[in-house]
Parts: sequence; C-alpha cells; structure tokens
Amino acid sequence: MKKVELLSPAGTLEKLKIAFDFGADAVYGGVSHFSLRIRSGKEFSFEDFEEGIKYAHERGKKVYATINGFPFNSQLSLLKKHIVKMGALKPDAFIVATPGVLKLCHDLVPDMPLHLSTQANVMNVLDAQIYHEMGATRIITAREISLKDLKAIRAELPDLELEVFVHGSMCFAYSGRCLISTLQSGRVPNRGSCANDCRFEYEMYAANPETGTLFKLEEEPGVGTYIMNSKDLNLASHMQEILDSGAVDSIKIEGRTKTAYYAAVTAKAYRMAIDDYYAGRYNEAKYQYELQSLQNRGYTDAYLVSRPFEKHDTQSLDFSMQLGTHQVSGVVTPEGTHFLCKFKTEPQDELEAVFPLGSEVALVDNEFGTTYERDGKFYLKFKQLKAENGKVYEAIHSGNTNAIVLPTPFPAFTFFRVPSHPQMGTNPN
Repeated sequence: MKKVELLSPAGTLEKLKIAFDFGADAVYGGVSHFSLRIRSGKEFSFEDFEEGIKYAHERGKKVYATINGFPFNSQLSLLKKHIVKMGALKPDAFIVATPGVLKLCHDLVPDMPLHLSTQANVMNVLDAQIYHEMGATRIITAREISLKDLKAIRAELPDLELEVFVHGSMCFAYSGRCLISTLQSGRVPNRGSCANDCRFEYEMYAANPETGTLFKLEEEPGVGTYIMNSKDLNLASHMQEILDSGAVDSIKIEGRTKTAYYAAVTAKAYRMAIDDYYAGRYNEAKYQYELQSLQNRGYTDAYLVSRPFEKHDTQSLDFSMQLGTHQVSGVVTPEGTHFLCKFKTEPQDELEAVFPLGSEVALVDNEFGTTYERDGKFYLKFKQLKAENGKVYEAIHSGNTNAIVLPTPFPAFTFFRVPSHPQMGTNPN
C-alpha cells in the first residue's frame, strides 16, 4: 500500500534537515523573490538549496521548489532565468500558482513535475481537469475545499495527485488573496512579502457624519480588537477520516517562517499519525500532546471536514498568539554531544527530550547528569552545567552561547522542553 506523503516546510537548510530527521517525506521551499515567502527565501542561497536537495536525495526524500509568486511583466525575463537555474538544481517538482508560469516552466524545464499552488484556488473537478491538461501533475487544493469534493476530484481524475494542508497558519482572505498588507505597508502578499497585518489589533470606530459623534468599538478593553485574526489549522484529530477517504496523496504543513522546534514537532506528530493509521493503532491524544506544545493562535479544524457555515470557531478574537503547553529549554548541537540553552536552565531541572522517532539514547547516571524514561517519555537532568571551556555554571539563560556537555550523546537537533506552567504538559495515556 502506498502511504500518504508527509510534506513539511523548509525555511532554512537547518529546518530542512530537521524536518527530514523528524519524519517528513518531502519538504518545500524556495530561493529569491519568486517564492511566496521572501523572508524565508532569503535564508536559502542557491548553494544551500542545492545542498538541501542532495541531503534529501541521499535519504530517499524529496524537495519541491516554490516558484509560486505572481510576477509582473517587468519580471518575466528574470523569471525565465530563475526557472532554468532552479531546474538545474534538480528538485523533485516546481510549485507554481498561475497558468502562465505553469506553461513557462513546462516550456523551459519540460521534464520537471509541476504542482499547482493552493493560490490557484482549485475546489472542483472542472478546474482540476483544466490544470491537469495544462501539465500539472499535482493540485494543492484550496484550503476551503471539503473532503467530499476531494473525493469527487479523485474519482474523476485518478491520475492527478492531490495535496491538502493539515496544519499551520490560516489566512484571513480567501486562499491568501489579500491586499491589506499592500494597502498599509506596501508589502504585497501575492508576491511573497505579506506583513501579517491581519494579526494586528485594530481600533474600530462608528461615526455619525451628521452630528460628528464618534464611538470607539472594542471587543475587550485592554485586550484588543482582533477582527481579522484566524486561528491556526490543526487536523491531527481527523487524520483517520482524511486517510480513509483515499483521495489524498500528500498532507502538507504550513510554516516556512516558523521555528526549528515547530519544524521538528509538526513533522514528528504527523509522522506518528500516518504510521499509526497504517498500523491500526491511531491515537489522536498522542499527536495533540506534541502539537499543543507549540505557540499558536488557538486551533481550529477549519473546513476540510466541516462546511464553512457550520464553523464559528475559526477566529481568534482576544489574542494574536499564545504560549503552548511547553517552553523550549535547549537544543542539541549537530555533533550530538552538547546542549545549547534557549531558556533558563538549572541543575536538576527535568527536561523532556524530543528526538526523532526510532532514536536510541543511553540511560546514564554520571557526573554531568542523568537520563531516564517515565510514562513513555525520555528525560534529562543535569547535575552540573559544564561548558566546553571547563567553566561550570549555577544556571544558564537564553542567549548564553556556551555549549554545555551532555551526560550522553543525543541525536542532532534533539530539543528539550519544560512545561510553560506547572499544571501543563500532562502525558496522554
């Protein structure tokens, strides 16, 4: 049986490697302003992107290159050069958003598989068929599509691959067609430079032009008025029905501008969900335990399994971002031998380890610390915080760049975390 693909974001070369190490089958990312994420695109040079592709292919994984911006006429000559240059790096597919760019990619790099971006807003069989006939081998469907409509497209076009978003930030506008950022700061969302203006709090007023009366409208004084702030998508509790449908070839995680911890945890959570589904041991509490540890705007299951008019919980009205159940306290160096601090850490703090599935770490008790298991989780307690230069600290804080000796080697980029609040972080049964 062919398993559904797990597709993760790759905002940097490090995040690309982390996503693969924690379970992703493929990643997507881009170079330069022809991607819809200028900020993350700047993190990738052509050399880094090529190294990421090599890293993927050595492990039997895939990299999809994003060329999904909406170009102006003045950019077309540069776009052609960019397409040829990206094709020479040998990614596994291009992600494009418009019919013109789709044809251009097909003409310039004819052997490259082409994935149609969610920005194209495909929600029905007719549109899917047209783009398929134009050369799209995969459709990344609109975020507003239903599972029922996905099944209809699969029945009509069995050779067309279908990809759906299952986790990450949700756009206030229909499939990202937003001009608010353009209006306020000149940053054009559909050319890759969205300023996330929908996440701001706004002051609203009701004016009577005849009397000159002005009333301020607030959702909650002192908190803010978040009239455009969407909750984050989280479909981990619905993976059973999504995979039961047989209509989905790839599940996609949003987040090229998110943290390395986000890349690791989302890949691990959905990797467990996929593997457990095929093994017949699906346990949504286990996946949500991981995902709830992330900072988020509140979670929603959005529209894939429910119709839009049935949903009244997709907007976060009283905050822009909230802490997750856990705080990242540190990360293991690429060599696996040292700890880099991300949050205040003291000897005897209990640090929960988050490492790739299938990893093996020794249980030890030595001068540097102890490692142990409890309730299916792996923990570390330092006995002393000793740096590479021999200095011993009573405590280390975020920003301290001294690498601390671990009591035993851990997988590269293992994360350590502590509950954000004492009552948080309870393990699922």
